Amino acid sequence: MQIHLSPRHLTLTAAIHAFVAEKIAHLEQIADDILAAHVVLLHDETKTKKHIVKVHLAVPGPDIHAEDAEDDLYAAIDKVVDKLSQQLRKRKTKLASHKKHVTRLASEGRKRGYTHR
Repeated sequence: MQIHLSPRHLTLTAAIHAFVAEKIAHLEQIADDILAAHVVLLHDETKTKKHIVKVHLAVPGPDIHAEDAEDDLYAAIDKVVDKLSQQLRKRKTKLASHKKHVTRLASEGRKRGYTHR
């Protein structure tokens, strides 16, 4: 999986890069079909929550997006990864139940002599 980081008004250090890469890599344990991740790290002094993290995951089917704002950059990254993992688990459950449903329909159709398309 490719990880693309885009810092805005923020210096991208090796520590931040490693932290983001580690957190995004954990998402591959939930869904191994993630194609790419685009992470935008924003720093805005004018707002109360100064650090904003936006993540776009490219997966087969509809892409997954998450965003979070916190005072601490690392806390914002943690929260956005939690949101993404929740969305990926929901997607995985949905795909599994759909596959189970299609398999059940196909087996019932074979019993009756129909073919499912």
